[in-house]
Amino acid sequence: MTDSAETMEGAESVAAAGIPAERLRLRAVEALTAARDRTALLTTCVDDHELTAQHSPLMSPLVWDLAHIGNQEEQWLLRTVAGRDAIRPEIDSVYDAFEHPRSARPTLPLLPPAEARAYASDVRGRVLDIIERTPLHGGPLLDAGFAFGMIAQHEQQHDETMLITHQLRRGPAALTAPPPPAGDTTGLPAEVLVPAGHFTMGTSTEPWALDNERPAHQRLVPAFFIDTVPVTNGAFQHFIDDGGYTDERWWAPAGWEQIRTHDIGAPLFWRREGGQWLRRAFGVVEPVPADEPVLHVSWYEADAYARWAGRRLPSEEEWEKAARHDPVSGRSLRYPWGDDEATPERANLGQRHLRPAPAGSYPKGVSPLGVRQLIGDVWEWTSSDFLPYPGFAAFPYREYSEVFFGSAHKVLRGGSFAVDAVACRGTFRNWDLPVRRQIFSGFRTARDV
Repeated sequence: MTDSAETMEGAESVAAAGIPAERLRLRAVEALTAARDRTALLTTCVDDHELTAQHSPLMSPLVWDLAHIGNQEEQWLLRTVAGRDAIRPEIDSVYDAFEHPRSARPTLPLLPPAEARAYASDVRGRVLDIIERTPLHGGPLLDAGFAFGMIAQHEQQHDETMLITHQLRRGPAALTAPPPPAGDTTGLPAEVLVPAGHFTMGTSTEPWALDNERPAHQRLVPAFFIDTVPVTNGAFQHFIDDGGYTDERWWAPAGWEQIRTHDIGAPLFWRREGGQWLRRAFGVVEPVPADEPVLHVSWYEADAYARWAGRRLPSEEEWEKAARHDPVSGRSLRYPWGDDEATPERANLGQRHLRPAPAGSYPKGVSPLGVRQLIGDVWEWTSSDFLPYPGFAAFPYREYSEVFFGSAHKVLRGGSFAVDAVACRGTFRNWDLPVRRQIFSGFRTARDV
C-alpha cells in the first residue's frame, strides 16, 4: 500500500471537493450504519445452524462473511488509518479471501455466530469513535473520507454476496420485501440511438470511486443502437421456445460446452411444470413474471440470446456512454438522471425489493438519451473483458482489481436490486467469470447502425 498522490490521480481533497468536513463525516457514518443494519438483517433472519452451513460450494457460510466484514474494517480503519494495535491478529489469515477459496471456508476455525457478532460490533464501536478525530485529508486514503467509504462499499458488496447465499439456500423464506412499482413500456421505443462521438469514461473526481473506475479518459464510440430496457423473461422465453439452448449456432464454444456438460436449458432457478415456467426466489416458488428483466443468466446465455436475436451485447464503453453522456452539455453525468444521488423514485437499489422491477419502471431514472433502468434491477453483462483504463494505478491494494484483469472475466454494469447506492454509480465496474449464474445478472442488447 502507498499513500502517494499519484496512485489515485485526481482524488479530491476535502477542500477541493467543496464539502464541509462534518458533512463528510456524517456521510461516512450514515454509509457505515446503513451497511451494518443490512448485515444484521441478513444474519439474524436465520438460526445459527443456517449461519454456519455452506449452502453452496460457490459461497461462503454466512458467518464467514460476517466476521470477514469486521476483520477488513479493523485492518483498514483501526490499524491502517488510526494506527491502533490489532484486536484479533490470529484470525487475519482465516478471513483472508485470497488465502482460502469459498469451498474450503467451512473447514476453517471460524468464529461462532455470537463471537463473530461481538467482534464486528466491537470493531464498529471503535471505528465510530475514531471518525470524529480522523483528518479527512493528507493522502488519498484519507481524502474526503475515502477509507471509510471503501469499507462501507466493501460491507455492502458482502451483503449482496450474502443475499446470493440466501437465494441459494433451501427451505422456507427468511426474507420479505414489498414488490417494486409497476412498469409500463407503452409508447417506449424498442431501442435508442446513441450517436457517434467522444465521451468521458471513468472518473477522476468521484471521491469514493474505486481504482478500476479511474482515471477519467476520452473514448471515441461509433454510433449504435441499444435496448431501451433490459431483456425480459418473456423475451427470453421466446429464445428457449425457439430451441435456443439446443442450437450450437448461437453459442460461444466454451458456452456450448458449459450448457451441454451441465444440462442447462433455462436461467438458474427456473423449472417447467405443467406447461408453465416457474422460478424459485428466496424460498418462494412462483410463475416467472414475463415483464421483469431476466435474472440469473451467465454471460454465455446473454451472448447466445443476443446472437439469436440478430444483435450483440454492448461493449462496456457503449453501456457507459448510453448511461452517462448528455448530448446537450457534452458532460458525462454521475448517474443516468444527473448528478444527484439515487432515490427510490429513480432506481431499484438497496434490497428495497427482492426482485427486479418490471421493464419500463423508474421513468425518473431515464438517461438523457432515453434509456431506462440502467442503474439497479439487474447487473448487465457487457461484451468487454475486465481490463484497466489507460493510466490505471492500483489503490489501495492490488487484490481489489488488478489481479482480476484479463480475458477470464467479463464486465457487468449498472448494479442490481441487491446493490446499495453507495456501491453503485455510472462509473462502477463489476466483473465475473462468464459461467456465473448465481449472481443477480441480466443484460440488454445492442446493434451497429
